Amino acid sequence: MDFSLTEEQQTLKDEARRWLAERYPAEEWNESDWGELAELGWLGVSVPEDQGGAGLGFLEEAVIFEELGRALYPGPYFATVGLALPALPPEEAEQAAAGARRWSAQVGTLVPDLDKVDAVLSGGELVAAEGELVESIDPTRTLGRLPNASNNLLQGSALARARAALACEAVGIAQRVLELGIEHASTRQQFGKPIGVYQAVSHPLADTYGDVELARSLAYWAAWAVAEGDEQAPTAAAAAKAFASEAAVAACERSIQVHGGTGFTWEHVLHRYYKRALWIEQFAGTPSALRAEVAAALLD
Repeated sequence: MDFSLTEEQQTLKDEARRWLAERYPAEEWNESDWGELAELGWLGVSVPEDQGGAGLGFLEEAVIFEELGRALYPGPYFATVGLALPALPPEEAEQAAAGARRWSAQVGTLVPDLDKVDAVLSGGELVAAEGELVESIDPTRTLGRLPNASNNLLQGSALARARAALACEAVGIAQRVLELGIEHASTRQQFGKPIGVYQAVSHPLADTYGDVELARSLAYWAAWAVAEGDEQAPTAAAAAKAFASEAAVAACERSIQVHGGTGFTWEHVLHRYYKRALWIEQFAGTPSALRAEVAAALLD
């Protein structure tokens, strides 16, 4: 199976990286950017053309999710496109693609980015985005709870899509913190030499490189399975999120260590990547729970 990007997908990836690099990482979300995302077509990539979208698929969205993770994007793209969009009625999907309304969906009892969206999918119903925020490890990706919310479990293709999207984000995070670690190891000197020449520094970065490449392969496999409606999509997405989220957390920890711990300070962006990686690791299934799902599917 060929996992290389098409010319169109590579162009989309390059354009996304350029656009995001001019604006992020930033601690605050610029709400005016949402209209630009609509103009770029990112909000309606998989929305049919007769509903105002591009009529493409989840593979193209996966490319964007990876770049959003790399840029640590703080807006509700995952909530709207990764969670809610597939379940929206045609009229609401058209509004989402046009950037007219932002959406999220309830997962368990929690709603990602409740304070940044206009409405929420909860138990198959569309409800107002009203409720209370709860503590989140990542302040740029908030969590909220609807009034009197009962447990609402994502299932089937919607759950696979959300997990695949998070796996792609995790790959973007791991790739970026690896780059930051390599840059520091190449420029920071100790005893007259770049610290990267020492095995205690270079070997953890090499381990991260291997993890990133495997995580990307799994994430693209999951994205393909979701895009094609393949019967392996739930298993592929569970495997991809389990490995990619752990790889992102480990990549952050190694890069922080390479930076001599300075990456854990508020003045350095690494601590924010670490928090996003931890958020992804815990949302919509922990790695241990996901591996149990994969094992059950393989042994069934």
